Amino acid sequence: MQFFDNDDWVISSAGGVTGEAYIAQSGNEKIFLKRNSSPFLAVLSAEGIVPKLLRTKRLENGDVVTFQKYLNGRELKASEMKSDKVAHLLKKIHTSEPLVFMLSRLGKTPMTTESILKECHERYKNRKKNPAVDEAMTFLKRTAGAADSSEKVVCHSDINHNNWILDEDNQLYLVDWDQAVIADPALDLALLLYWYIDQEQWKEWLENYGQPLTEHLKLRMHWYMISQTLLFMFWHQDHHQPKEALLYEKDLLKLNQFSCRYFESYCN
Repeated sequence: MQFFDNDDWVISSAGGVTGEAYIAQSGNEKIFLKRNSSPFLAVLSAEGIVPKLLRTKRLENGDVVTFQKYLNGRELKASEMKSDKVAHLLKKIHTSEPLVFMLSRLGKTPMTTESILKECHERYKNRKKNPAVDEAMTFLKRTAGAADSSEKVVCHSDINHNNWILDEDNQLYLVDWDQAVIADPALDLALLLYWYIDQEQWKEWLENYGQPLTEHLKLRMHWYMISQTLLFMFWHQDHHQPKEALLYEKDLLKLNQFSCRYFESYCN
């Protein structure tokens, strides 16, 4: 596929699930290309959340290719997710009105606990019954109202440390926004804190983020952690990845124990 008007550039795959990302190199110059990126990318670039968007180009077949600055950087290590830089960038994302405005214009509607519960139910109803899933679903149903929040922001929803890139100038970026949603910020906070931060350090990390650790936030985060673990497990089952699905099932068992320990009134 012809991305450039001359043959000076060598194009190679950048990997990824979709196969739509490429790296172009000419001499010492490198550019990151992606086919059919969302227009949301332009706002992310303007906000300094992703590497600078250089230009876009429409190909003869109708595809649109984005050209971004290629970073000489590295992915964060899991141990670095507790850093102030991560907390501050995530807070910047969660308080950005332009991001919410643009994602709304692209047709995204705010997610609620009820809409997520409905998705979990639809994804589970035709599967083999599983006691751990039944217990988790019961908790989600009982707490959906209490765990809902009127605060809706743009959430990345794939907070894996591999999506955080630190460049050679010590500038941090969050990339791979294909799963972005408008939702309770507790969705992102849950994934980050449960996966990467010891519970004893949640209060301190959230202070750097700019949010007190209230009982309501604890419930909201736990609710989203259970719902997302279910959806991740279902996804791996649907893609015939039993080992990965089993890992999420083990996580679910631990979360269920946590539910009854800290949210006992909802488990009786």
